[in-house]
Amino acid sequence: MAGEINLDLILYGLPSEMPMERELLASRFEVTLGSSSAILAHNLATLGTSVTFTTRVGGDDLGRIALERLSQAEVDLSRVTHATNDTATGVTIVLPHSDGRHMFTYPGTMAEMGIGDLDLEHLAQAQHFHLSSPYLQTGLLPDVGPLFRRLREAGLTISLDTNDDPDDRWENLLDGVLPWVDVLLPNESEACRMTRTSSVEEAIERLGAIVPTVAVKCGSRGALVRHAGKTQHVDPLTVEPVDTVGAGDSFNAGFLHAWLLGAPAALAARAGNITGAFSTLRSGGTEAFRDVALRNSFFERHPLPLHS
Repeated sequence: MAGEINLDLILYGLPSEMPMERELLASRFEVTLGSSSAILAHNLATLGTSVTFTTRVGGDDLGRIALERLSQAEVDLSRVTHATNDTATGVTIVLPHSDGRHMFTYPGTMAEMGIGDLDLEHLAQAQHFHLSSPYLQTGLLPDVGPLFRRLREAGLTISLDTNDDPDDRWENLLDGVLPWVDVLLPNESEACRMTRTSSVEEAIERLGAIVPTVAVKCGSRGALVRHAGKTQHVDPLTVEPVDTVGAGDSFNAGFLHAWLLGAPAALAARAGNITGAFSTLRSGGTEAFRDVALRNSFFERHPLPLHS
């Protein structure tokens, strides 16, 4: 897989209304691996899927720490590229509140990686290719459609999590990118906005006419899955969350882990609901997966459904 990388700096306990020129004190602070792509790569690897991750980092401590976290999860980083200029690795500041969260991102190197940074011959030897957050990767974005087409023609399956388009334009997506995608993994807001529809049911029907498998993440309500012309609701696994940052990316990890082992779409979504719920038991998107004792005990109680 290929994608962006950064650290998440998470400050808890701040008010949702933040006045100017005031010293606002957080109650807790965490530094954790961030970005949709890196969280997915990390968590998918801890589940036992072999993952090679291509990304671009700066020559700074943020990039070093992020790569160390991925290496600890046994992600293959042999295709990582390093900036030769002074651009730093990206960073996201997350301010969780009871009714949502503020997020501020410096893109850094995530905006610089382009098609020339990808070893296409190496990628073509894989079984599957995943891309997250193409609209944050402005250097790669113009080539996403041709890249997907080339990899599909080489025999790979393709999955995509668009995440947000900050410009809300979704250019070239429905006709230039999605026809090459096997699995699409948006949340319900993204699904509605990319299709310009008012309901998730309408959105998934439209997307399902283009992409063979669509799994829409609906947070605490579970997921909607459309495959072979049928839409199913998949119930969530209910837990007491500590932090929902990265839960959607952790859903992707469970879904793809099961789907790549041959699980049907609804069963893969059930696996995604389990891994998404698990990630909320610790701060950030990867900390629960880094806790080996917690991971073993949780998945012993909630085993992933990997086969029909």
